[in-house]
Amino acid sequence: MITVKVTGSFEKTQAFLKRVSKLDILGLLRASAQEGVNALSRVTPIETGVAAHSWGFEVSGSGGIYTIIWTNSDVENGFPVVIMLQYGHGTGTGGYVAGYDFINPAMRPVFDKIADDIWKAVISG
Repeated sequence: MITVKVTGSFEKTQAFLKRVSKLDILGLLRASAQEGVNALSRVTPIETGVAAHSWGFEVSGSGGIYTIIWTNSDVENGFPVVIMLQYGHGTGTGGYVAGYDFINPAMRPVFDKIADDIWKAVISG
């Protein structure tokens, strides 16, 4: 037979869980998403400036699952310009323009900050 005896209470744990359940995760993510837009705008190669100024975001959350989607509305001939810049593209004359990875290096600090901000919010309750 195993007997477990517990003394004390779970008041601190319950208080912590109650505070954490009231966190405004969507608010934190909206702020971080805007930081991502700013970072992407700064590093997007500029020829006309349209692609750099066409960044936006959508934040959603439901059932404990949260999502940030960064968008860019600059499209030429049905194809997103930033995808052409990032991954390269063929030209109309048979040539190829190599891509330039500007998105990943710009977003790495944003992703790190999101993880940091949410962790700090959780542990501070």
